[in-house]
Amino acid sequence: MAQAATKDWDLEADVIVVGSGAAGLPAAIKAADGGASVIVVEANYDVGGHAIISGGHMALGGGTSAQKKYNIPDSPDTVFSDLTDWSIVQPNGWPDHRYNDRAVIRAFADHCALTFEFLLANGVVFKDVPPDNHGASTTGNSAPRESHAVWTNGAGLESPNAANGTSVIRPLEASARAKGVRFLMSYRMTSLIRDPSTEKGAGRVIGISAEYTPRIMPGTSAPLKSFRSDGNIESTKPTMTLRAAKAVIIATGGSTSNLNFRRMFDPRLTAVIQCAGEPYSYQDASGELAAMAIGASLWGLVNQTLENGATMRTQRTIGQQHNYIEWKVENPIFPLARATGLSVKDWQDLILVNQVGRRFFDETKGDPPHGNSGHQIEPYKPNDYRNNENIKFNPTKYNFTNAALAMNEYSEPPDYCPGPVWAIFDADAVQREGWQVAPPHVDPQGYFYSANTLAELAAAIDNEYQAKPMKGEILQATVGRYNSFVDSGEDKEFGKPVPKYKIQTPPFYAAWGMPLVHDTRAGLRINTKCQVIDMNGQMIPGLYCAGESAGGFNQHGMGRCATQGYICGMNAAAQARHE
Repeated sequence: MAQAATKDWDLEADVIVVGSGAAGLPAAIKAADGGASVIVVEANYDVGGHAIISGGHMALGGGTSAQKKYNIPDSPDTVFSDLTDWSIVQPNGWPDHRYNDRAVIRAFADHCALTFEFLLANGVVFKDVPPDNHGASTTGNSAPRESHAVWTNGAGLESPNAANGTSVIRPLEASARAKGVRFLMSYRMTSLIRDPSTEKGAGRVIGISAEYTPRIMPGTSAPLKSFRSDGNIESTKPTMTLRAAKAVIIATGGSTSNLNFRRMFDPRLTAVIQCAGEPYSYQDASGELAAMAIGASLWGLVNQTLENGATMRTQRTIGQQHNYIEWKVENPIFPLARATGLSVKDWQDLILVNQVGRRFFDETKGDPPHGNSGHQIEPYKPNDYRNNENIKFNPTKYNFTNAALAMNEYSEPPDYCPGPVWAIFDADAVQREGWQVAPPHVDPQGYFYSANTLAELAAAIDNEYQAKPMKGEILQATVGRYNSFVDSGEDKEFGKPVPKYKIQTPPFYAAWGMPLVHDTRAGLRINTKCQVIDMNGQMIPGLYCAGESAGGFNQHGMGRCATQGYICGMNAAAQARHE
C-alpha cells in the first residue's frame, strides 16, 4: 500500500535511488553530477545486484569511442533502426525487437554512446579490443556493440572475487561515494509515498518507506556488511521513511525471483526453476509492486514470454542449486550457495533425465538463441521481410527449456510441476571432465547424489522438488537404452550426435541440472525520460524507473540498464525541488 506523506522523515535527499546495480549506480552518479544530493537504498548487504556477478559485458553502440577507434560505423539512428526492426527473428523463430516501445528505444539510441563515455569517465575500464558480440544478445544486426570490462587495482577497489561484473560495479561504486552519494544498506523498499495534498491521491511521489533486511549467514549472528563503508548510513531501525525532494528512481532489478509475479508471464515457471543471481541478489519485484500500488502500468509484457535470448538459460553448472556461476568458497555468501558447482566441458559425458528418470532431450543442444547481434544476418536490409531468408532457422535446437518444463507422469496438481532435471554420469565421466565430486564442489544437501548402482542412485534422490521417488528400474532402463545407442552410434530417441560414452562404471552420480530464469524483460511503463506512467497513460510525478524493472525493451545485458540509469539521473537532478 502507498503511504500518505509524513512530517517525521528519517532521512532526506533530493533523489532517492532504490537499488545499486547496473542501473542504480549510474543513476546515482548522474544525479550527483547534476548537483542533487543522493541516497541509494539497497536491500542487500552490499552493492551490485545481478550486475556484480555478471560477465562484465557492456553492449553500447551508436558511435562510441571504442567503435570509432576501430572504424566501426554506427549511429543513434542505426541503433534505433536495429532495435525496432520487425523483420528480424532469432533462429528459433521468436522476434527480437518487434514489440519494443519505439519511444523507449529512441531514448536509448540517443544516449547509449553518451553512457559509454560516462562509464569511462567514472572509472570503468574496457579491454582495448574492437567491440564484438562475445556475450551479446539482441543488440542489433548492423554493428558489433559489445565491450568487456576489465579489473584494475586502485582507488580502494580490491575485493574478493574481483572479476567480470565486479569490474563495472566497483569503479562505479567508488565514483558514487567520492561524489557524495550516501548508501543505506540492508533496507528493502516496501512502499512509495505520495503527496496527499493533491486531489484523488494523484500527488507526486515524495519518498519511500523501507524495512530493515539484514543478511545473516548460517551459523553466525552478525549481519554481513558492505565491502566499502565510506558514506554508509548506519541504521538498524525496523522501518525507515526517506524523503525525496526531487524524485525517486526505481532500479530494483526486475521480478524473476518473485514466484507469483513471474508466473503471470509463464505459468510453467514453478518453484523448481531457479533464478540467476541467487543467492546473492534476488529480483523480488519490489519496485514494480510498490509502483503498481500507486497506479503504475506494466508494459511490454510479451517480451517476458518470448523464448529468446537469455530470458531462460540452460544450467551453467551442475551439482548445486544456484547453478548460474561457479561460486567461490571465499565469497561471503558461500554458506548460502553451499557449492561451487561443476562446469561441463562436453555434454557427451552425461545424460539428462526428468524426475521420473527418463531422458527428454539431446543433451548437446544449448541455450535459447542469442540472435540479432552484429552482422549475424548478411546481407541485411532494415525492415525487409527477406532478412529471415538468411537466418539459420533451427527451432529444434532451442527446445531444452520447453522439454525440461514438460509435464511427466510424476507431475501433480495443483501446478503439475515437471520436477527436477538430473544429470546422470559415471566414474569415467568424472575422470574425463576432471571433476571433484565432493564438497565444496557439489552440494549433497539435496542437489548431488552418488551410489554404486543405478537402482541405489535413484533411491537416494531426495529433493524437496522431487514429487515422488525415482524408480530404479526406470533409470536402469534409460541408461541401458542409452548405452545401446553408444554401441550403434545412433541416438534413436533424440538424435544426439553419435553418442560417445557409456554410463557403466560405478560409482554413478546424479547432479542437479535445472534450467534457470535469467532476464526480466517486462516491467513498469516509462517514457523517454524514464518517468513512470500510470494506467491512464499519465506520468506519475517524481517517479522514475530504469533497467530490468522497466518495460518495453527486449534486450539482454547491462547496456540498457546503465543507459536508462544515466537518463534517470540526468532528468531527476534537473527536476525542480519540491519543498
